[in-house]
Amino acid sequence: MQRRGTTNLPLHGGHTPRWLFDRMTKLSGAISEVVIDEYGTNEFLNRISDPYWFQAFSCVIGFDWHSSGTTTTTLGALKSSIDPEKHGIYISGGKGTASRKTPQGIERAGEIFNLKSSNIEDMIHSSKLSAKVDNSCLQDGYNLYVHNFFITEKGDWAVVQQGMNTATKYARRYHWMGENVTSFLEDPHNGISCDKKENEALNMASKDSVEAQKISVDLINDNPDHLRSYFKRKDSNQLLLTDFSIDETNSLTLPEHHQVLDMDLSDKEFEVLKNAWEIQPEKYEDLILLQGIGPKKIRALALISDLVFGEPASWKDPVKYSFSHGGKDGFPYPVDRDVYDHSIATVKDALYQAKLDKYDKMKALKRLDDFIS
Repeated sequence: MQRRGTTNLPLHGGHTPRWLFDRMTKLSGAISEVVIDEYGTNEFLNRISDPYWFQAFSCVIGFDWHSSGTTTTTLGALKSSIDPEKHGIYISGGKGTASRKTPQGIERAGEIFNLKSSNIEDMIHSSKLSAKVDNSCLQDGYNLYVHNFFITEKGDWAVVQQGMNTATKYARRYHWMGENVTSFLEDPHNGISCDKKENEALNMASKDSVEAQKISVDLINDNPDHLRSYFKRKDSNQLLLTDFSIDETNSLTLPEHHQVLDMDLSDKEFEVLKNAWEIQPEKYEDLILLQGIGPKKIRALALISDLVFGEPASWKDPVKYSFSHGGKDGFPYPVDRDVYDHSIATVKDALYQAKLDKYDKMKALKRLDDFIS
């Protein structure tokens, strides 16, 4: 599978008015039906997993395009308008507690589409792993609170999920497409789109972090008790691993202001590492899916890999394109104009073909024109 990209959006509170949501459901269903009928369910997933297309689509159906609510409301409208038995697509998951019911939704989709049990198990695994990567392996400051898993009648899938940064009041959206990538942990992005690039973001899902991944597994399988010395402060002058960060020259430096995250591991946290040692994970993917292995422990193992064994992980935020404010001036990242223009064109084409009255269609086209102008 392949992660297609992310989009940063400001957080907005409140609820979508019922009349607006009903209109969005009507429009999203009409446009989706055109795409599915004309190009098939797999192409619909391809478009949903394209941040440009998704954002333009959200604008067309009537939502405030630069708001974090774009994701939750658009996904809610799609979930209400797409009928699995009619359209051949099932959308599982959602926001908050609904996201934790994704596995049950995948199983339900398997029943509706008569999918093999092995396929269903693989999709449940992919759902969990995609969330783990964006929530723990990529430490960009955004905590997931939305996770939607799209499944087709043929067993193809895609993920759209969103994280929140309460400090900056921004949300970041992540798109995955489940047909191209052979590894979740070696640059599974096809393109990342956002307006804010973090100065430092641990990315253990980068190809530049492969050696750090291997060392992390070795550290666990070699009894983690010996790791205590790297974190326990013996006296007030002893530096912790968290006193260091990675600068632009890829060197460890002592910054004036430390990261907020405290890397001292408690006895309870070391017990989690001890439990992982007893299991003896074979690869990094197995390690990160173990109970209790979260961002803090992933970061701790990555820091030891660098400081002690000289194998640094990637600390670059994997952002390539600006989107939410267009980025037409090339700042902070140049827009891929061909991809951008194609995404807009396909949304417009589907809108022209959609079974909508003239008023709704013209209003939607006006919103799209405002969005791209």
